[in-house]
Amino acid sequence: MEKITLIACPLSEIGAKLGNKELYVIFDRNVEGIVRGMGLSARGMLPIDASERTKVPATVVSLAAWLMEEGASREAFVLGVGGGITTDIVGFTASVYKRGVRFGFVPTTLLAQVDAAVGGKNGVNLDSYKNMLGTIRQSEMTFLCPEVLHTLPRKEIVAGAAELLKTFIIDNQGGNYGKAVETLGSKEYDFEKLGGLTEAAARIKAGIAGRDPFEKGERMKLNLGHTFAHAIEKLSAEGISHGNAVSMGIILAARLAEGMGFARKGLARRLTHDFERCTLPVECPYAPGELASAMEKDKKANGSIVHFVLPVDIGKVEICDLGIGNVVETLNHLQEQD
Repeated sequence: MEKITLIACPLSEIGAKLGNKELYVIFDRNVEGIVRGMGLSARGMLPIDASERTKVPATVVSLAAWLMEEGASREAFVLGVGGGITTDIVGFTASVYKRGVRFGFVPTTLLAQVDAAVGGKNGVNLDSYKNMLGTIRQSEMTFLCPEVLHTLPRKEIVAGAAELLKTFIIDNQGGNYGKAVETLGSKEYDFEKLGGLTEAAARIKAGIAGRDPFEKGERMKLNLGHTFAHAIEKLSAEGISHGNAVSMGIILAARLAEGMGFARKGLARRLTHDFERCTLPVECPYAPGELASAMEKDKKANGSIVHFVLPVDIGKVEICDLGIGNVVETLNHLQEQD
């Protein structure tokens, strides 16, 4: 089992917790104010433009070149500050620079705190296909700072809501799924409750990823909704955000699970209602047949057989290998019934 260190603390304590490291900071230029409040003593600091357009191999090469120019040794510690795109890029760069140096993250979005910055997956896109190049290497520490959530506009909270709910659909100990729906569905967010739920979700993911770092079994559950989501993102050419795509993907997975007899009756309707309450999109704009070719190119696919994670109930999911043709036929049949 791999140890994944999550540290919940105020931003102002990060500098002290990092200690006297050979520190290099790479951050999304949009969070420069957050970086200034962290009390860091760094040998080099570099702002980047973080977007799907820059989440490419060329960016990794440029960051590695910057580290080399700054004189970063094999004892260097690289800190990535920003959302999921930033942590993906920085983690990949640190994983390959001088065959790997230590790194850590300060995720500044809800989506990054519950998903991208936890679990050791680092990567970039290739020819618009998500995360085709990457590594599995754990950060030395990931800082969960609840006050950054206060800085986010509502749309950014919504962007991470599907991943938060996804985690509790997989593991609902403590009844956190219902608490998350109540919190995210409120007109005014209770940030104290949201921070607690975010940490709980991050620790669930860290536990799963620590037990199965290379996705040989249990970790595959974390892909709930993602096979559909990656296809949706591919077809939309960046028009649909990852969070919204995951939301649509989870609902499609629930409908598929019911249609194939895996899930208890009414689960898809409940999830649809809950997601709508949290202002998440639930209707995919693409027909099942349109999704098929993109799903076959998913990095987890084996020809026409694709790994799907299907929700059975709140707190329980199953991993299934399904033929694309069967999936399309089932979803088409369900649409005809509607």
